[in-house]
Amino acid sequence: MMEMILACAGLGIVAGLLAGMLGIGGGVVIVPALVIILTSQGFPAEYVVVTAVATSLCTIIFTSISAARAQIKRKAVDWDIFRRWSLLVVVGSFLSGFIAGKLPPVVLETGIAIFLLIVSIIMLSKWVPNPSRSMPGKVGTSVLGFFSGTLSGLAGIGGGNVMVPLMVFFNVPMQRAVATSSALGLPLALVGTLGYLISGWDLSITDGSVGYVYLPAAALIAMFTVALAPVGVALSHHIPAPTLKRCFGALLMLVALRMLYISI
Repeated sequence: MMEMILACAGLGIVAGLLAGMLGIGGGVVIVPALVIILTSQGFPAEYVVVTAVATSLCTIIFTSISAARAQIKRKAVDWDIFRRWSLLVVVGSFLSGFIAGKLPPVVLETGIAIFLLIVSIIMLSKWVPNPSRSMPGKVGTSVLGFFSGTLSGLAGIGGGNVMVPLMVFFNVPMQRAVATSSALGLPLALVGTLGYLISGWDLSITDGSVGYVYLPAAALIAMFTVALAPVGVALSHHIPAPTLKRCFGALLMLVALRMLYISI
């Protein structure tokens, strides 16, 4: 138990800093780390991945509140994008809890890893979006919002790993994309967690589990992510956008390769 407490505390510190700096909710680190932690604690193997995803989303509720408040104070959030994406992001996130519960663990974990690897390659490359490209109209926006919410909910990543690259693709400045992703992360994580609670409500996985959410780990991680997220936000506004982009890509690649190694 002491090992789990220390591991979750350390994980919360790292995830909180990354959540504030990169607008990713910390889930990109929390999910693979929780897979390792839960496995080492003898957690039922068939529920390890989906529990890691659901628990990660639960912690992101609290991280997003902290990070979003800090970004709003800095007037960095693009509220037009927030209004256009928020509804479909929430719908996609809610449905993800029911989809993830039906997928084999290896399919879910491998799919998350491949997606993160593709995004990392794009972010690490010297690719620059067409300067004339702008955010799409209502139909395109609806598709992007639903896609972002569903994929983020399936991966338990709070949306930043999907929404930030998409916004950058449409020429939204990196710092603004990070801030807007932080604001969208709250409704996404809240409704996504609800989906995982409902879809796994009839299961009795282990003591401390409610639905697919493992409450002891969620509480420990959230305690530290909330404290460290504002620190990450402050750092993000002092780091040049290209450096922020490379850090983002390098982190995603490391996590993706680690997840592929474990799943294979």
